[in-house]
Amino acid sequence: MRRSFKLLLRPTSKQATALAQCLEDHRQLYNAALEHRRTAYRKAGVTIRYGDQSGELKQIRADDTDGQGQWSFSSQQATLRRLDRAFSAFFKRIRDGRTPGFPRFKGRGWFDTVEWPKDGDGCRWNSQPQHSAAAFVRLQGIGHVRVHQHRPVKGRVKTISVKREGSRWYVVLSCDDVPAEPLAATGAAVGIDLGVASLVTTSDGAQVANPRHLGASLDRLAAAQHDLARKKRGSDRRRKAAGRVAAMLAKVRRQRHDGAHKAALALVRDYDVIVHEKG
Repeated sequence: MRRSFKLLLRPTSKQATALAQCLEDHRQLYNAALEHRRTAYRKAGVTIRYGDQSGELKQIRADDTDGQGQWSFSSQQATLRRLDRAFSAFFKRIRDGRTPGFPRFKGRGWFDTVEWPKDGDGCRWNSQPQHSAAAFVRLQGIGHVRVHQHRPVKGRVKTISVKREGSRWYVVLSCDDVPAEPLAATGAAVGIDLGVASLVTTSDGAQVANPRHLGASLDRLAAAQHDLARKKRGSDRRRKAAGRVAAMLAKVRRQRHDGAHKAALALVRDYDVIVHEKG
């Protein structure tokens, strides 16, 4: 089976700067490729496809060795494929009679992931196995970045992605041939109802409390948002204040995900059949 493992990166300050630059250059590549498609069709009625833009990458890299040329060629191809998928989805929505939603330019903060399609091509997972205390991922143009490996990575690493969430960086490993770990049968069945007062109520009468993580930090979050609103747009102080708000919201999101995963795992372990109302 295929499974993804998301692990926290521990980059140095220099590596964090390089990661941010890598993300920015891929964002600019995405936007330039989108503009290329729009202009070609608007002015000449020509449809530009992934193969056309991928063929031009070598010249782009040669003309910008300190910019686009320093990053992995395969990761840039993945960014162009990402745009191609956006256009494919756009045309599919038109064929289905739905609101199409033309692909948009990616502003800062709206492009937070870079993918390397193959382990060993511009990237390498755990490329220094002699370091037993920690794992590393090697990324072209960035170096060996330390990884906080809180759980074992199983199977064969297929693709590697780097994702930015607020001020944190994560590596996402998509692995093939991950061994299945079936749970022991319990013979039990249950119906569940999702709610607000209680996160989950089962047909057995058990309830999983809603921890309300946002409410616990609401006062501090409101103060941080008020502080952000008072800062001048474009200033360093506003950027730092926005970072504090983003960090608080990210913490709440992680707490919610953690609680939901633990509650779901407990249900799966206790029951063979779980029934819920159609949402």
